[in-house]
Amino acid sequence: MKRIIEMLPSSEPDTPRIRQWIDRYGAQLLTRMPEGHFTASGFIFNPSRTKALMVYHNIYKSWAWTGGHADGDADLVRVALREAQEETGVAHIRLIDGTACAADILPVPAHIKRGQPVEAHVHLNLTFALECTQEEALHVKPDENSGVAWIDLDRLAQFISQEDKGMLPVYDKIIRRYAGMG
Repeated sequence: MKRIIEMLPSSEPDTPRIRQWIDRYGAQLLTRMPEGHFTASGFIFNPSRTKALMVYHNIYKSWAWTGGHADGDADLVRVALREAQEETGVAHIRLIDGTACAADILPVPAHIKRGQPVEAHVHLNLTFALECTQEEALHVKPDENSGVAWIDLDRLAQFISQEDKGMLPVYDKIIRRYAGMG
């Protein structure tokens, strides 16, 4: 848990609350505790930082970043990279700057996953800015998404479902931080 604590961006509003979760539950947060648990996401830019590689998420019925549960792995960078590769089919994805660019407590509504009910809970999510070229072949991961596409950053909001619009402030802060780089 020490590595996760070190990765928490001090400037993020949810960081103190995530630290409270860590103090209370410790390594249990790396498992799928029903109340909440760690996840890692990747916001994938093209090299010119004009587009994001997004997946059409089957549960949320919206275009979204890649990501997944820690499932026992305290190396959230590794989780974010693995999920990005699995969900997009892109083999060569790199971490932009080696640090978490966002830390958010994200509400997850009750839903059905693989035929089983999942109760409402929260994801203690660390996000990493990633990059890959647009030349690599894209592949869906049918059990999780039904589309993979490059979306212009200035048009991203048009691709987010009404139910998932709460993610736009999270995406926007990452875009503001990284879109000027390159």
